[in-house]
Amino acid sequence: MTGTTVPEREDLRRSVRDLLDRFGDDVARQDAIGSESGHSTRLWSALAEVGALSLTVPEAAGGAGYGAVEQRVVLEELGRTLAPTPFLGTVVQAATALVASGDPAAHPHLERIASGATLAALAVTEGDGRWRTAHFSTRAELDGGTWRLTGAKDLVVDGAVADLLVVAAATESGPSLFLVTSSEAVERKELRTLDLTRRIASVAFDGTPAELLGSPGDAPAVLDRVLDATMVALAAEQVGAARACLDASVAYAKDRVQFGRQIGSFQAVKHRCADMFAKVQLASAAAQEAAHSADREPDRAPADVAAAVAHSVCSEAAMFTATENIHVHGGIGFTWEHPAHLYFRRAKSSQMLLGGPAANAERLLARLGV
Repeated sequence: MTGTTVPEREDLRRSVRDLLDRFGDDVARQDAIGSESGHSTRLWSALAEVGALSLTVPEAAGGAGYGAVEQRVVLEELGRTLAPTPFLGTVVQAATALVASGDPAAHPHLERIASGATLAALAVTEGDGRWRTAHFSTRAELDGGTWRLTGAKDLVVDGAVADLLVVAAATESGPSLFLVTSSEAVERKELRTLDLTRRIASVAFDGTPAELLGSPGDAPAVLDRVLDATMVALAAEQVGAARACLDASVAYAKDRVQFGRQIGSFQAVKHRCADMFAKVQLASAAAQEAAHSADREPDRAPADVAAAVAHSVCSEAAMFTATENIHVHGGIGFTWEHPAHLYFRRAKSSQMLLGGPAANAERLLARLGV
């Protein structure tokens, strides 16, 4: 399927923003944070109804067959409101792994993801917290014709609520991917993390029955695709969050009066807002280029470099704007009741999710051949 036009993407943005205004406001966000699942099932169903969950799912599996450019629109809006949803774990990470595997057996799972019926998670990271494509401690062995997993995974996004787990494990044929749909011999533990709006868990396997996804030894190539997709998605989210911080700061600077003047008239506040604007514009350009590169050349070097650049630039922009948003708001910005701390938490969590600035710098240099 060909890509959408700019007016079509703006229509999609308005649809998603309308849903978030109705089901993802500050009150709904706090309710979702305090809920058992960590997200609003009502919002998730609404996103499925407007096709937001099926954008990048192939048409053969019941999706729209679009790409990162269209998905970026949804992610920016989710980042703008910090809506607690399983979008990253389910639609970005797990679904990308299912598609990249090229396994026709993955189609029923993709259909259920597209409809909102299945929540999924990708289990890659282990005890050291590093993203890897090989040398897994988690192992898979054949037992009477059934694959069984043994080991543990950490930092699994939405791992506590996922109906489907896509697990990377070592085999005699090399690193491979497996599907776990049963709760048999699976222990999940929700982790206490900085970001209140994104649930992360550890998952342990003890002879857990699993189904091979794709061919044995295929995991490295698939996980490279997932890593790029995750960086592009996080960049889009971060742009939305950074723009929300900028808008909140500008609005407060116009409304707040001190010494008989709007604080936005003070040079120090003006400069903060100007610096935030520059960071947001740069991040938006980097995220846009990464999304377009992913759709043009997903298997070639320019796309993976653009993804790493976007993750670095947008992570920095999100951290900067979230910090400055707190400074502009002054005392109220440090309170629990104000959402500024949620944006700071998300910014730091997203920056560290794939290893942090140092790990991403090494990743980028390697992709540049340095």
